[in-house]
Amino acid sequence: MTSTMTAVLAGFGTGLSLIVAIGAQNAFVLRQGVRRHAVLAVVAICAVSDAALIALGVAGVGAAVTAWPALLTAVGLAGGAFLICYGFLAARRVLRPDSEAALSAGGPGAGSARRAVLTCLAMTWLNPHVYLDTVLLVGSLASDRGDLRWAFGVGAALASLGWFFALGFGARLLSGVLSRPKAWRVLDGLVAVTMLAMGTMLVAGA
Repeated sequence: MTSTMTAVLAGFGTGLSLIVAIGAQNAFVLRQGVRRHAVLAVVAICAVSDAALIALGVAGVGAAVTAWPALLTAVGLAGGAFLICYGFLAARRVLRPDSEAALSAGGPGAGSARRAVLTCLAMTWLNPHVYLDTVLLVGSLASDRGDLRWAFGVGAALASLGWFFALGFGARLLSGVLSRPKAWRVLDGLVAVTMLAMGTMLVAGA
């Protein structure tokens, strides 16, 4: 196995270990995937955004980011407030479910594609954890690879791409289970708890 392939696989494993966790972004992609609404757009935004941030980290931008702690604080406050608001909306769906929308995995009740895209962009770019994982952590690990740092970055970006496509398009397999309104309330409850917890942590830590 060549050194380049070893670096790619190492980056892939690192990227996968960082991204496979219940978080605001993953919960949103899962919900969109189950509803089969704007899935390709949402998955593409997440994957391309991660690839761009990883590239910045590999290029050495992480050092510049750490020199501006006020920027991370501002992003943390904005992102935390956004996640808390979204969490309350999900909690409201649990307490006051729309039975007609819950019974369908798609259709008009799923909301506009524009709103889904804007929400996904906000969850991605207003989440300081994304910057810490991609720009700082992956960037610093890639720098240890020397001339193979870009191969490491490619591996991490491929992990992100594979995960989001699997999560977004694989979620439709749950549509049968989620054909019942109670199941949707459980999913929305999970989304609400995740969003509110992460939002509170971001605001408290900013």
